[in-house]
Amino acid sequence: MEGITLIAIYLAVISLLAIILTMRDKRAAQKKKWRVRESTLLLVAALGGSVAMLLTMQVIRHKTKHAKFMAGIPIIIALQIAAAIALWRWLL
Repeated sequence: MEGITLIAIYLAVISLLAIILTMRDKRAAQKKKWRVRESTLLLVAALGGSVAMLLTMQVIRHKTKHAKFMAGIPIIIALQIAAAIALWRWLL
């Protein structure tokens, strides 16, 4: 497989994981059950699931009042874009 294909597959899998964990945490919060740790959610976002997680949070209205997420995830996205641009320039 080509490198770009592997990156696309990785991002699809980590994004799906971000969606599943965010929805699971929302459901657990509603049922007052065991929750997904905030550190786990932020780690998955930092590993590449940030866009999917932010969109999911907006759609299901979960953690939208938490500054750690509403500011933190856009910052993670900005850093990921900057890193991707830097890597792209370095490779060219």
